[in-house]
Amino acid sequence: MPDYKKMYLTLFNATEEAVDLLIAAQRECEELYISSEEPGLILLPSEHDKTP
Repeated sequence: MPDYKKMYLTLFNATEEAVDLLIAAQRECEELYISSEEPGLILLPSEHDKTP
């Protein structure tokens, strides 16, 4: 008979590791985003800025 408890715990532990890995990757990406420089913006003229 299969050891369902062992199967469940194996899957549960792997799931927890996967979630922890995803959380760590998300935090790392958030830190990269926060610490990055803002790109320079160029304002283009709008229709309202044009004079006939």
